[in-house]
Amino acid sequence: TFGMPRRTSIGVDFNRVNLLTAVLEKKAGLHLSGMDIFINVVGGLKIIEPAIDLGIIMTIASSLRDIPIDPKIFMFGEVGLSGEIRAVAYAEQRIKEAAKIGFKKALMSRTNSERLTAVEPFGLEIMGAGNVEEALEAVLGI
Repeated sequence: TFGMPRRTSIGVDFNRVNLLTAVLEKKAGLHLSGMDIFINVVGGLKIIEPAIDLGIIMTIASSLRDIPIDPKIFMFGEVGLSGEIRAVAYAEQRIKEAAKIGFKKALMSRTNSERLTAVEPFGLEIMGAGNVEEALEAVLGI
């Protein structure tokens, strides 16, 4: 028999990680119920902003499928219970800072990406996704 899967979250709310895991199972069909999941934010930071959701979801899926995420992509967006990716504040400032430190692509909510069409994307390729499935396809091809 197998033991209970371990779930550990350092720097991000544990309940939020469990919620995002449930969304991945339900909306993307990824089977995570028997898997160990470890989330750790480097540097001892504690992140309470929901814009981290998309990065967490993509990281879990990347690890499960053993498909690396391109290190030149950064992502942000809140993920809702039905798998939708919600817009977050300060999208333009986020991509400006990401471009400064060398990122080449940005994945965000479709709403944020559409709002950015009127501004300079600072040399980044902007990708918008409406839901978790679209985000997984755009970055991981799954």
